[in-house]
Amino acid sequence: MTTDGFITCLWFDGRAEEAARFYVSVFKDAGLGPVTRYTEAGPGPAGSVLTVEFTANGQRFVALNGGPDFHFTEAISFQILCADQAEVDYHWARLTEDGGEEGPCGWVKDKFGVSWQVVPAVLLEMVRDPDQAKAARATGAMLTMGKLDIAALERAHAGG
Repeated sequence: MTTDGFITCLWFDGRAEEAARFYVSVFKDAGLGPVTRYTEAGPGPAGSVLTVEFTANGQRFVALNGGPDFHFTEAISFQILCADQAEVDYHWARLTEDGGEEGPCGWVKDKFGVSWQVVPAVLLEMVRDPDQAKAARATGAMLTMGKLDIAALERAHAGG
């Protein structure tokens, strides 16, 4: 077992295995890892899933069935840097399916309530442009969008 890096723990109320399987189906460089089950010591029913380890986009996660005490908020989100519009469209569609919610400025919540920012990598270049007028136009365009449209962002950045 490697001890390098971080493992992000996501707290679920009985849906950890379902969530892990969903994320593995959405992202590349993904796979399921070990499943740990509650023992007779509890606090969950013996034999039910306590944790599921998984990897998504090469990042390590553990999904924990911790109960109903805590819920996801937008205070924590995951950014998905997308190479092109097809990748933006794919992640937007997958993460909003089956009860996910579209949000503003490239944000979505998946069906588990986890927040994601579906961001074309080129947008970061546009908003960091040393030409402040170009950066402002790209930012302004982004602020009017739900799912981000690369062509529209590029037009705004260019001044068109």
